[in-house]
Amino acid sequence: MRILAIFRAEMLILRRNLWIVMATLIMLAFALALSFAGSAPTGTLGVDMLTVSVASMTTLSVYLAPLLALMMGFDAISGDRDRGSLALLLSYPAGRAEILSGKFLAHLTALSIAMTIGFGAAGACAAWFGGAGAESLIALARLILTSILLGAVFLLLGYCLSALSGSTTAAAGLSAGLWLIFVVLYDLALLGAVVMDSDGIFTQQLFPWVMVANPADAFRLWNIAASESVALTSGMAGAAASLPAWAAPLSLLLWPVLGFALARTAFQRLEP
Repeated sequence: MRILAIFRAEMLILRRNLWIVMATLIMLAFALALSFAGSAPTGTLGVDMLTVSVASMTTLSVYLAPLLALMMGFDAISGDRDRGSLALLLSYPAGRAEILSGKFLAHLTALSIAMTIGFGAAGACAAWFGGAGAESLIALARLILTSILLGAVFLLLGYCLSALSGSTTAAAGLSAGLWLIFVVLYDLALLGAVVMDSDGIFTQQLFPWVMVANPADAFRLWNIAASESVALTSGMAGAAASLPAWAAPLSLLLWPVLGFALARTAFQRLEP
């Protein structure tokens, strides 16, 4: 009941700040734009429009889902402290893990609404105008679910940074840096390592495992490995095929557990 009370309070804040509406509009606009702009290869590759759209939206979600999650989560704790409401919140008969869980459920619900409406509407349009098979429909459903899971990872990492930061401004800067590292710099570093290794042991044996350790790459590989059509249109079939089928799902499922543990530890040490 205490978790639900925190959940309801956070949902009211999200509605008041129009977070749900704005996140949904952002996802819908980008997903629709990519679906129609990226539909050109359908005839060349011999796949339906929804398959190509799912491949395009997978790339979109790698960048946008973590960004939206961090934007929601970076001030979840530091913002309460800056506003002076954290001490009041901690005086309630609810443990810090319960407070964290209530905030997480509210923010994850908002992300889920945005992902489902944004990707679902774009997928429906692609299916209406360009056709859709059973495999592409399953790929779309998997994309939505894994995007929500990816968002959950970065929500929890955002909470951890929010608890560790001295102010909301610092939390915002750290969140931007975290997004840059996981989404952009990590893959650039791997690319540089592969070039320097020159088809050595790292490239042949370690590279796929180091890649899947990143939740953003695990998300992308999971969606690619699970669908041959998406793999064909994504250009990452080789990386997906070099790993066991369980590697990417396991990585992406373990990250929320690790993220919650880190966020809880950081919140427990925080003085109001």
